[in-house]
Amino acid sequence: MPEPIKDVGKADNIAATIKNVAKKGLPPVHLWNPPFCGDLDMRIARDGTWYYLGTPIGRKPLVKLFSSILRKDGEDYFLVTPVEKVGIKVDDAPFLAIDFETKGNGKHQQVTFTTNVGDQTLAGTEKPIRVIRDSKTGEVSPYVLVRSNLEALIDRKSFFRLVEICVNEEYEGDLWFGIWSKGVFFPFIPSVEMEV
Repeated sequence: MPEPIKDVGKADNIAATIKNVAKKGLPPVHLWNPPFCGDLDMRIARDGTWYYLGTPIGRKPLVKLFSSILRKDGEDYFLVTPVEKVGIKVDDAPFLAIDFETKGNGKHQQVTFTTNVGDQTLAGTEKPIRVIRDSKTGEVSPYVLVRSNLEALIDRKSFFRLVEICVNEEYEGDLWFGIWSKGVFFPFIPSVEMEV
């Protein structure tokens, strides 16, 4: 495994490289195949906070810029520019869904999430919601796909709000408690568990 990059100015160098490309929308990171340049001491915590060299990055525009060049290959996360690719750590999901809005109701309802970096994602076939349950604690962790294979963990307050508008629906032969968005039903938990 390559040594972590310790250059304190590395994050600023990456930001400067990508600034002009990012002005035209999300950079096409999926098309870039630069050489791997090692791991950067950067981490995204479960609460969506970005850290560089162990210190929270307080400049929101910089976090937004870095998030625009984030890519996941397999189980690993990278910041990718046309000329370099550096590894970073992600504790859970790279984004945090901090709010959502709904339009319509029933099967015609649309649920649009907003992330901590300002991305908006409309849940549906291409942007599914999934809920994982910890087998030991029973705690649920809900996610929504933001782009490519990058997900947002749905924060607790938003998940509680989602639960308030959930309905019971038949899903794969069983009754589930879940939510509709863009004509797709997303099951959260079996309805029998709601009755217990």
